Amino acid sequence: MASAYRLSCSLVGHELDVRGLSCCQFPTGSFVSVSRDRTARLWAPDGSSRGFAEMHCMSGHSNFVSCVCVIPPNDIYPRGLIATGGNDSNICVFTLDNTAPLYTLKSHKNTVCSLSSGKFGTLLSGSWDTTAKVWLNDKCMMTLQGHTAAVWAVKILPEQGLMLTGSADKTIKLWKAGRCERTFTGHEDCVRGLAILSETEFLSCANDASVRRWQISGECLEVYYGHTNYIYCISVFPQSKDFITTGEDRSLRIWRKGECTQTIRLPAQSIWCCCVLDNGDLVVGASDGIIRVFTESLERTASLEEIQAFENELSRATIDSKTGDLGDINADDLPGKEHLDEPGTRDGQTRLIKDGGKVEAYQWSISEGRWMKIGDVVGSSGATQQTSGKVLFEGKEYDYVFTIDVNESGTSFKLPYNISDDPWLAAYNFLQKNDLNPMFLDQVAKFIIDNTKGQTLGPANSEFSDPFTGGGRYVPGSSSESNARLAADPFTGSGRYVPGSASDPAAPLSGVDPFTGTSAYQSTKTENVYFPKKEAVTFDQANPKQILGKLKELNGSAPEEQQLTEDDFSLLEKMLAIICHPSDEAPTAQQLQTLWKAINWPNDIVFPALDILRLSVRNHSVNERFCSEEDGIQFSSHLLKFLNPGGKQANQMLALRTLCNCFVHPFGQKLMMSQGDSIMSQAIELKLSSNKNIHVALATLALNYAVCLYKIDNIEGKAQCLSVISTVMEVVQDLEAIFRLLVALGTLISGDSNAVQLAKSLGVDSQIKKYSSVSEPAKVNECCRFVLNLL
Repeated sequence: MASAYRLSCSLVGHELDVRGLSCCQFPTGSFVSVSRDRTARLWAPDGSSRGFAEMHCMSGHSNFVSCVCVIPPNDIYPRGLIATGGNDSNICVFTLDNTAPLYTLKSHKNTVCSLSSGKFGTLLSGSWDTTAKVWLNDKCMMTLQGHTAAVWAVKILPEQGLMLTGSADKTIKLWKAGRCERTFTGHEDCVRGLAILSETEFLSCANDASVRRWQISGECLEVYYGHTNYIYCISVFPQSKDFITTGEDRSLRIWRKGECTQTIRLPAQSIWCCCVLDNGDLVVGASDGIIRVFTESLERTASLEEIQAFENELSRATIDSKTGDLGDINADDLPGKEHLDEPGTRDGQTRLIKDGGKVEAYQWSISEGRWMKIGDVVGSSGATQQTSGKVLFEGKEYDYVFTIDVNESGTSFKLPYNISDDPWLAAYNFLQKNDLNPMFLDQVAKFIIDNTKGQTLGPANSEFSDPFTGGGRYVPGSSSESNARLAADPFTGSGRYVPGSASDPAAPLSGVDPFTGTSAYQSTKTENVYFPKKEAVTFDQANPKQILGKLKELNGSAPEEQQLTEDDFSLLEKMLAIICHPSDEAPTAQQLQTLWKAINWPNDIVFPALDILRLSVRNHSVNERFCSEEDGIQFSSHLLKFLNPGGKQANQMLALRTLCNCFVHPFGQKLMMSQGDSIMSQAIELKLSSNKNIHVALATLALNYAVCLYKIDNIEGKAQCLSVISTVMEVVQDLEAIFRLLVALGTLISGDSNAVQLAKSLGVDSQIKKYSSVSEPAKVNECCRFVLNLL
């Protein structure tokens, strides 16, 4: 059996709870801690065999600091950077030798509670605003939307482009290139921590007191039990699948080969965070503001006096029986001290004894071969949960249900409360639930404290406890979720399209440009003629006579009130003549009204009308009319209806082509950019279509977005477009579609080092390499090589 961990040292410096820890590469053996005292502190070995010295104290947040991670070294910052997230909704990024932030990242709308760093300087953040965000240097690249409650845990996986998020909605999501690939369900409460085991496996811990081991394919391989309360943090040993956990049951637990082999109790209720140093030592941060280091090494073990002082402090702690950590306690049934003569059966086993009028808790230590006192139990009056006479409210049992009068008119609300709850959390939830002014938080919490006699562990904290992180239970969804119902993430979509067997005949493309010519495009191998593309690519080929003939043929199938008259057909014929031939003439309002009537036909017969619309939006005046501020939203919404994955393929293709053609004039460009999220989220759902014309139109849409983004400084827009390109490229096989996606990619990253770094972090280079060996058409491999040169 591995030797047991014992105290190495205790580090005093922080004034309040230590909420996050992260190992640093520089100086060797160092780590960084963050606290509710609004500071981050860098600790380095002090030259003795086991101690640490505080190198410097960093500050930049205006509220509690919740989480920390280290961004690996790069050419500009050879010692790496430190990123901290806070309750002020900001992320501060520090160098290792400056106490003030290098820069501050502002985009989240609520507390930033989790951070993870990846390759090429990428940073992933999770927040109570229900989103995760991907950052590159000082810019937000993309926002991951899909969770319905706070995102408590985030991790970037070793394989490029893969990210994990864990949430208070009890789920974990896997994201690839910014799009949700999979949702993992199984935890029964808020997911609080994640840890990576390998490229294909990871661990999660939760408020349900369990640890789960998962495959990224979605299968839960194992569930580990041991903790008796919320598990806040999980950390993996270097080059190993063994791990450690900390939680609300005052313990640090060491897990070897899936078994809890050692339990170390601490004299603080909440053990918020932990990390494993390269030498195998364990660092933990707790609600008493003290950082403690534990070691297996005899040289680094604390002196006997220090260990005795730690044990004395532990034995003086009080354990509230109502936390449930020790089960139901009836003092009358407990044995006396003689019960400790009998040895324990496993490390960490707890035993309660009655000594005089007191109830004491002891824990068995295998390494010491003795029972160690871990505290006095308070609140063990002899009542069990079943006989405690609790008050029922909305089907749940509570110690108290207060009636709160909020104004003179007599309006009152019920406030349920358990002694083991945090009064600030209960007050916060009460105000949120009843839509009351948050200014009353202090007043309501004080009312609860004055009217209850709950026990506390250790000295009471004079500063109020953050409603989400105090000793009380976090209630998923109780955070301020003004942003929880934002538009769906453009990359996650909802349903999956099952390709039908029908395939629409391909419409031939005209011209000699590499995008539109049917003949092979020849280029010199030394000159990049493909990107950056500066003009929109359009679908121009048409046979007006055939389109009009089909419209007349289907007119009889339209509902009577929607059928077109001979005069209507005459108007459309004249309009087609105008838009299909170079002319300064503009279609009339009457002609456009007739077209609008036709594109509202039923889905099974509307396609010829959509084809006329596809041609019409290339005309400047039509583009201005349909894409104007007044009519643009209605116009784009109408087109998006045709992108339903279960819809008719001809409609899907023609709607996509119409959207592509909108880019040809400024009004259309403005509309397409303003509605980009909703358009691309609908369009990307067609990637699984069996129709190659749909794939080409989808690739062209991405390309036209890239053309617009190339001209402006919008890195988040580029990130979303990169994600779409990467996602579509994964499933599309048609080489014309691939070529257009490559041109889109090249256009997006041309002249933009941030976009190049982001493309690398998403693993785009490895995704496109195979196209550099395509022999025909030559434009595919040539374009691919030019893109790879940039990457």
